[in-house]
Amino acid sequence: MSDDNKVKETIDAVKGLVEAVPIYQDLAQPAVKQVGKALETVAKTINIALAPVGALVWGYEQCQGFIANKVAEKLKGVPPEDIVTPKPNVAGPAIEALRYTGHEESLSNMYANLLAASMTKQTVREAHPAFVEIIKQLTPDEAKLIPLLLRERALPLLTIRSNIIPVDGRTGSKDMFSNYSLFGREVNVEHLDMMPSYLNNICRLGLAGIPDTTWYTTPGIYDELENSPFVLGWKSFIERDNEFTCSFARRMLKPTPLGELFARICTDVTE
Repeated sequence: MSDDNKVKETIDAVKGLVEAVPIYQDLAQPAVKQVGKALETVAKTINIALAPVGALVWGYEQCQGFIANKVAEKLKGVPPEDIVTPKPNVAGPAIEALRYTGHEESLSNMYANLLAASMTKQTVREAHPAFVEIIKQLTPDEAKLIPLLLRERALPLLTIRSNIIPVDGRTGSKDMFSNYSLFGREVNVEHLDMMPSYLNNICRLGLAGIPDTTWYTTPGIYDELENSPFVLGWKSFIERDNEFTCSFARRMLKPTPLGELFARICTDVTE
């Protein structure tokens, strides 16, 4: 059997899963029908607001085309004898999820990588069903950050604190900004102001952690952070009041074993 036939046979098996996934056509039905003029107006407004969303939801043809092209492209270097039919508990939910996120390239690419891994002998056992749920809970910006979990590089974070200058026994401190970083700019996230929340979500999903008592000790790693205009601006703001001083808590984003596996299976970055 030729390489192309082997790939086609396996892709056809996945297409069967696509056909088994229910396709719902009417996603923007009115919540109520003719229950007073005011409610009718609201219902029409809701339909108008939801119309663009309906246009973004993929149907069978788009899912089929995605599998036949994107996933097949990722499998083209795999020997035909190493291509297997994917497990339905991975491929089925991944294809269903694609219907709602296929228009987001950073997320659809993750699903393509997961599907390809689930169809390759060497990686099929690592294509965990939970990875579909993890991708579903990521924003496109957060998906851009995931490859960082595999790179051999530092991921420093800085928390900016305001401290009361001790007078008459008064002490105390307050975190003014937590887990500031610069690597969001490196991967070109769209909403830089959301970076702390993005990191919190990545940690919530078990892909990384931010230990309170662990940081980098190599000289210079935090220099760029501590001398950035954002941090210096906060320092100036805090110390404008002579009752307070500014300090920094050095932290790091530490990938978990699950995060490293997820990044290896679901992104294009290799160790």
